[in-house]
Amino acid sequence: MRTEQLIELLSSNAGAVEPGEVVRRLGVAIVVGAIGAVALMLMVYGVNRALGSYVLLPAFWVKIVFAGSLLAGAGLLFARLAQPGVGVGAGRWFVAAPVAVLWLLGLAALFEAEPAGRAQLIWGSSWHSCPFNIALLSIPAFIATVCALKQLAPTRLRLAGGASGLVAGSLGALVYGFHCPELAAPFLGIWYVLGILIPTTVGAAIGPRLLRW
Repeated sequence: MRTEQLIELLSSNAGAVEPGEVVRRLGVAIVVGAIGAVALMLMVYGVNRALGSYVLLPAFWVKIVFAGSLLAGAGLLFARLAQPGVGVGAGRWFVAAPVAVLWLLGLAALFEAEPAGRAQLIWGSSWHSCPFNIALLSIPAFIATVCALKQLAPTRLRLAGGASGLVAGSLGALVYGFHCPELAAPFLGIWYVLGILIPTTVGAAIGPRLLRW
């Protein structure tokens, strides 16, 4: 019997996971991941010295709200996929919406900018390191969310692993936002999204192995 068939057989007889248990374990994983990401950021990067003035800028809050909204959508996706036989459902739209809004803002910024200034909006000054910095800060949350999933009953292991990585990447981006000096929507729409996709892709790739029953 193939592994996928065994999982389907087991899930058909599995009892429902209590929604409260899923939320509790996800909440603990996010708190642990956030603490780890903040500690890692302080040790490796530090807080942006201009943060006091940045918090007065709407663009800063666009960055924070984007990452926070994506984290909420990823959490919903995680909560669904942590239960046996449950698909992504509306969770996909809660994930897609923040990205779509950010891309629209990025396109608007590029359209309004002078042609000579568009490259700066896209590349900024840290494009070469930004995605990897986000991926690094996502590691504590990735470990925590995978541990949480192993205590639950996911049956779509590749999707569940991807959801775990998406939660971790979104949290990493949220924390990294307090160090990163970049505020341009085109930059965020490319390099932040790419940074979040790194742990998401890794989670989807190794999820079946890590979460196998």
